[in-house]
Amino acid sequence: MKQTARPTLLPLDKTSSDPLYRQIYQRIRASIAESLLNPGDRLPSARQLAKELGLARGTIEAAYALLTAEGYLQSRGQAGTRVTPGLHTPPIQNAALPVSPAHQNGMHPARIMPLQMGLPALDAFPRKIWARVGARYLRAMQAQDMKYPAHFGLPALRAAVAAYLQMARGIHCNASQVFITSGYRGTLQLIFHTLLKPDDKIWVEDPGFPLTRELLSQAGMQQIEVPVDAEGIEVAKGLAMAPDARAAIVTPAHQSPLCVSLSLPRRLALLEWAASRESWIIEDDYDGEYRYVSRPLPALKSLDNQGRVLYCGTFSKVLFPGIRLAYLVVPEQQVARFEQANLGFFDAMSEMPQAIVSEFILEGHFSRHIHRMRKLYAERREQAVQGLMAILGHYLNVEPQPGGMHLILRLTAQHDDRQVAARMRENGLYAHALSNWSTRAKERGLLIGFTNIESRQQAEKLGRQILALL
Repeated sequence: MKQTARPTLLPLDKTSSDPLYRQIYQRIRASIAESLLNPGDRLPSARQLAKELGLARGTIEAAYALLTAEGYLQSRGQAGTRVTPGLHTPPIQNAALPVSPAHQNGMHPARIMPLQMGLPALDAFPRKIWARVGARYLRAMQAQDMKYPAHFGLPALRAAVAAYLQMARGIHCNASQVFITSGYRGTLQLIFHTLLKPDDKIWVEDPGFPLTRELLSQAGMQQIEVPVDAEGIEVAKGLAMAPDARAAIVTPAHQSPLCVSLSLPRRLALLEWAASRESWIIEDDYDGEYRYVSRPLPALKSLDNQGRVLYCGTFSKVLFPGIRLAYLVVPEQQVARFEQANLGFFDAMSEMPQAIVSEFILEGHFSRHIHRMRKLYAERREQAVQGLMAILGHYLNVEPQPGGMHLILRLTAQHDDRQVAARMRENGLYAHALSNWSTRAKERGLLIGFTNIESRQQAEKLGRQILALL
């Protein structure tokens, strides 16, 4: 009997932005291409390989399933998983999965990187207060707290979110309108499943958040890329391009990634279009709390009198991304519809982190933390700009922005933003090429985070690292 063959799997890099199942996929495929694994060879079982590598069995199964779907492996039940007999494949230099530009460099890398976007100031998070609130919850746990979690979200958190939004974002809603989700991806998937269908036309901002486009593509929807200018999404152009669109996904407070705010006339025009066409507006308010030139603008949802706006918020930017909690506020008339969709297709979230967040909000820690961070980010943004410009002023400009948690570095003409971003990532610095967020050739630059830059000196040090790569 032919012995089980061993693919070249080690070393796996658990700090890499590539998921472990993808690394396993790449190595098995490379082993086949290099004839280290031959047609008919039997691979270890998923259970056995998971035990050897210290990984979850599902990680191995995901890699095997992908290789099977592509024809490299065959599953034969009791006979195990084997390299497909008769398989002929030419040597390959790179067995990596094809991925979208948004994920080639890791939108959210597994390890913390200097200049990382979407990451709050982790050094300033009130960990002692958080630990105290969490410990108190754990000490007081009763049998009731160990039941299956509430399907639409912990009632206490839904009520706390509704109260906070009324005070801070001008949104009048009740707890039943708030649905707790696992993040932006989970929020959009819930909306898509409840209100939209494949082939629907959806306005998206151009430039815009790559994950939004990826999720729309996976759902089979038609993306209408509407340009953005200094006043936000150009509603008139959206009307000319696709007046019959079923929805528009927008970032009115700080457009992602240009950080401009949607002007009042365009807000009203967008609402008028949605009401007249019975279309939906999906408002992604990912960091609306952080505005530095004036008070934070009210949410677009606060102007919605016709029940056409779905408001998406997140705790990832104001607390920390590892908590994986977000929320969706739906029009009151749509609550029953969302409850039915949620019950049938989405799992409930764990109540423990929800309970801690709700207490964190009710005790006032949440609002105080946001106020502190707003002041801190204004200072760090200024220090970051001064430090970077002192070193890189001949090579780039930093665009002035009213708020947000990232900077746009506009490069001079001779530099390709994708090449520079790739070079930075190869050398341990986070950056995204703005051109990957847009279909328009003129949108070029680097997107970086400033929230974890603690001083001008640190910014200058980072600037010198970038300068060495230009």
